[in-house]
Amino acid sequence: MELREIEIFLTLAEELHFGRTAERLHISTPRVSQTIAKQERRIGAPLFERTSRKVTLTPLGEQLRDDLQAGYRRILEGMESAANTARGGPDTLTLGVLGPMWQDLAPMTALFRTRHPHVEFRVREIRIDDPFGPLRSGDVDVALVALPVREPDLRVGPPAFTEPIVLVVGRTHELADRSSVSLADLGGYQILPSGLPIPDYWEESFSPLASSPRDTSAPAPTREEVLWTVTTGAAVAFACGQGIKYYDRGDAVYLPIDEGPTLSWGLVHRAEPVGRWVAEFARVATDLGPIDLTLDLDPSTLHRLRSVS
Repeated sequence: MELREIEIFLTLAEELHFGRTAERLHISTPRVSQTIAKQERRIGAPLFERTSRKVTLTPLGEQLRDDLQAGYRRILEGMESAANTARGGPDTLTLGVLGPMWQDLAPMTALFRTRHPHVEFRVREIRIDDPFGPLRSGDVDVALVALPVREPDLRVGPPAFTEPIVLVVGRTHELADRSSVSLADLGGYQILPSGLPIPDYWEESFSPLASSPRDTSAPAPTREEVLWTVTTGAAVAFACGQGIKYYDRGDAVYLPIDEGPTLSWGLVHRAEPVGRWVAEFARVATDLGPIDLTLDLDPSTLHRLRSVS
C-alpha cells in the first residue's frame, strides 16, 4: 500500500464522509472511492459499511486503522525531522497570543509539551492593532485570536475556548446594582463601540447589539476614552468576560447578560500547508476540546469587578 493510499484510508476513517475526505486531501471524490475499493480488493473484505445516510468502519477497518495510524505518524515525523535537519532548523513551534490570553491555554500548552518534550515551544505576544501581521511574516507559526477570521490568506483551525460577553457600566449607573441584564433592557442607553483598533467583523462579533450612531466628523473613541465615558455613567459598553481576570483599572461593574452571548477564540495559521508542529498543536486542541472558561458573575462578586479588557 502506497503512502498516499494510507493517507486516504486514514482520513476517510476519521471523516467517515467521502466528500469531506476528498476536500481535505484536495482530490476528487471518485479518487477516494477508487482507492478504498482497491484496498478492499487487495485485502479481500470490506473496510467500510456504506449506506445512503452514513459511512462507518467495519471491525476489520477499525483494526487496519489502529494498525496503520502509529506507523503512518512515525513515517511523517521521520520525514519532517529529516527535512528540518536538511534545513538546519530546530524543532520549534512559536505561538502568537493576544495579551494575557496565553494563561487560558495552559492545559493545551502543557499537553503539547508533555507529548513533544524535545520541541522548543515559544510564545510571542501579538498586538491587537496587528493580530495577523506576525502570522503573515512568519514570526509566529500559529496564533490564538478571536473568531471569526475572514482573511483569505489565513485558515482557522480548532476552537480553543469560548468566553461570555458581558455588559460594563459605571458604578453609579442605574443598572449597576442589577444581578444581570437582558439585551432588551438596553434599548434606552447609549452603547459605545469597543474602542479597539480591530477589523469591522470583530467589532460586530464583540457586540451582541449595534453600537449607537456616532458623529463621524469626530475621531473614533479609543478604548480608554470608552472606559472613561462608561465610568461617568453616560453610556454602557460590552466587554469580553476574561477582562475580569486580567484587568482592574477603573470604577466600573461587569454584568452578565441573560441571553448569554459569547465570543469564540481559535487557532489560526497560514493557508499554506501546515508544518508538523502546527498540526500537532492543532491535534492537541482537538483532543482537549474547547477549554471551559465559565466565569463567576453572581451578585456576591459584582462589587469586586472593575474595569474592562
